[in-house]
Amino acid sequence: MTHGFTAPSSIAPSAHLADVRYEIRGALTRRARDLEAAGLDIIKLNIGNPGRYGFEAPAHLREAIANHLHDSEAYGHEQGLEIARDTIAAQQRARGARHVDAERIFIGNGVSELIDLSLRALLQSDDEVLLPSPDYPLWSAATILNGGRPRYYRCLAANGHLPDPDEIEALITPRTRALVLINPNNPTGAVYPRALLERLVAVAARHRLLLLSDEIYDEILYDDAVFQPLAEVAGELPCISFGGLSKVHRACGYRVGWMSLSGDPARTSAYRDALQLLAALRLCANVTAQWAVIPALQDAPTIGALTVPGGRLYEARQAVIDGVVASDYLDLVTPGGALYAFPQVRASRIASFDDNAFALRLLEEESVLVVPGSSFNVAASRHIRLTLLPQPAQLREVFVRIERVLGRMADEQPLRAVAAVA
Repeated sequence: MTHGFTAPSSIAPSAHLADVRYEIRGALTRRARDLEAAGLDIIKLNIGNPGRYGFEAPAHLREAIANHLHDSEAYGHEQGLEIARDTIAAQQRARGARHVDAERIFIGNGVSELIDLSLRALLQSDDEVLLPSPDYPLWSAATILNGGRPRYYRCLAANGHLPDPDEIEALITPRTRALVLINPNNPTGAVYPRALLERLVAVAARHRLLLLSDEIYDEILYDDAVFQPLAEVAGELPCISFGGLSKVHRACGYRVGWMSLSGDPARTSAYRDALQLLAALRLCANVTAQWAVIPALQDAPTIGALTVPGGRLYEARQAVIDGVVASDYLDLVTPGGALYAFPQVRASRIASFDDNAFALRLLEEESVLVVPGSSFNVAASRHIRLTLLPQPAQLREVFVRIERVLGRMADEQPLRAVAAVA
């Protein structure tokens, strides 16, 4: 007997999610898992997760954690361990950031959590955030989920994937609150020169924008690329710089990121207090792993051996460069930093190119998983993103497979054109 009970309709998700995507772990990844379950060996180039490719965090970071397990059983300070925050503040001051101390440092469960927290503390409904296109899609998602609206500025391959400050300024409206930079860039590998950063800071100063600089790849540089911290250029202008252990220190699973608030304290005191409130609401970040911050920033760097000739990341990057040079279909702006390449398919070789359709075919036909460029909020994308973390030999094999799929797509073009006319 039901006593008039009516079964409820299915639970509807929040409407805020309608425009949120994260295809780095999306439908293609789920399809790859299905293919693996069916017995296929999939080459995964979709994610910047060093530990999945045989990289290890430096031993002295592990030792620091092990030595402080007994100090890690209680909730910590909402902004992070004071000794860790002191270490981060010292690094930021050494890089030229102004007015930075432990009270203006926030440690989170990775930069991902802090991106969300920084925008939640800032945005009113329908406020706008200037984001690069391509972007790391979490920036778009966090903007939308916190009631804001992304406004995209282009970072075109024709311009070395660097933004145009004049184009950015033309996008600014009375609702614009912040300008986001990703440097070194994910997904393109672009490294921003100081002269460009100076122009971008000038734009932010004219319009009283908060600068948000995602610098998680700060020390992953190739050839003669030089990383310029934005906070030093910003001076007294309010700026948040994001960093962490996941990439440079190959410790993604530790989930330790930080943000540093620099610039005139009088302009940022209320915002700093809002950040502290949000940090307190989630109690604290992972205490255990924070002990690794001190040796990570105070001891000798360990990433350099991987990014010079002969180093694994350098040689993987070279395998990608060589694969593009040998291709009949691809072009590439050589990445100067970070862990990715962002090649594009020439319009002269395949006129009608759908990056999602290509990525699915590459997975289904050649067992290679990449991320379509459109997943990074690029309109009409002809790009794919692939990580530089696999062994160089495997990347060379990947380009053989990419070329086969592109060759088949090129051969099919006239057939499709005839079919369309018929």
